[in-house]
Parts: sequence; structure tokens; C-alpha cells
Amino acid sequence: MTSGQGGHDPQQGWQQPPLPQQQGWQAPPAQEGWQAPPAQPPYGYGYGPAPSAPGYAPPAPPRPDAVRFGVGAFVANLVLGLVGSVVTFSSIDGLIDAELAQSGVTVSQDAIRAVLIVSAVIGLFFVALEALFIWFAWNGRNWARIVLFVLGAFTILGGLSALTQPSTGFMTALSVCQMLLVIVGIVLLTRPPSNEWYRIMGQRRAAGLR
Repeated sequence: MTSGQGGHDPQQGWQQPPLPQQQGWQAPPAQEGWQAPPAQPPYGYGYGPAPSAPGYAPPAPPRPDAVRFGVGAFVANLVLGLVGSVVTFSSIDGLIDAELAQSGVTVSQDAIRAVLIVSAVIGLFFVALEALFIWFAWNGRNWARIVLFVLGAFTILGGLSALTQPSTGFMTALSVCQMLLVIVGIVLLTRPPSNEWYRIMGQRRAAGLR
């Protein structure tokens, strides 16, 4: 027996019609498993803190003419000092005779010669020190400039004492020339361009630059 139109076959049983599929909604994909966030490295391991930025330092300015000629005046004073030492050594016998005539005491020539030689050697040692200070001042060391001022003050005092002496020989003229050169050097190294240049060089040196 067959069913009519719109009927159901009693042997096949009743079947629920398929539900319409919803468009636009999809089931979320299944997660493969829960993953824990990466563990932070313990303190003291891994990357260290970012380095701090270095301090700012202005660019190296050109050496001003006041510094060039000021240091050059001290170099000329040093050269004249060496010339004076050479003249002293070349006329050491005359100096010994003059010392004996002025002292009026009986002193051996060997003792006076030894004293003059030791004095000359000490003078050359101080000349070497002054040359070292001149080099540092040329490279922008402010402390070396101050040391040159102190040494220049002694040179000026020596030149003034030479003017008070009655002698007008070569050594007196040499001392006066040294005094004038030192005065020129001090004036040039204390001018505003020199002060500004030494200040900038000090800032660069404090920042670890040359």
C-alpha cells in the first residue's frame, strides 16, 4: 500500500526535516591548549638596563689666536732662558772671578764652580717643567695655564730686579726681554677668547672627549 501525496511511508518511520543553517555565524575554532605567557628572566640575567646617554659636550673649537700667540710668548721666554744658560756656562770663569772679587772671602774656585753648576742644573730642570706646562696649556689644560701665570710672576719680578741693578749688560737686557714676553703671554691668555676656549675644552674633557 502506498501513501498518497503528502503522506509518509509507515514502514520507513517518521523523519524530522533538516533545520535551516544559519548564515553568518560560525563556531569558534577549538583551542589546541592553554599556553602560559613567557616567564620573565630572574633579576641579574638576560639583558641589562639600557646604558645612559653620555653627557653633552660642545664640538672642539679652533684654537684662537690669543692662545696661539700667548703660548708662543711663553715659548720665546723659555728660549731666551736657555740662551741665558748657555751664556752663563760659556763665561763661568769670569763669573767665578767676579764672585771672588765681590765676596772678599777666601773661597776656592772649585767650590764656586760647583755651586754655579748645581744652580745651572736646577735651572734647566725648571726649564723642562715649564716646557711641560706650556705643552699642557697648548692642549687646553686650564690648570697648566694657571701654573704659567705663577711662573710668569717670578719672571716679572726677576726682570724688575734686573732693572734696579746698575749693570746694563747682556744678561740684564735678556731678563727685561723675558719680562716683556711673559707680560704679553699673560695678557693674551686672559682675554675672553682664551677663557672661552679653555672653558669648552674643559667641558669636552669632563665628557670623556679630547
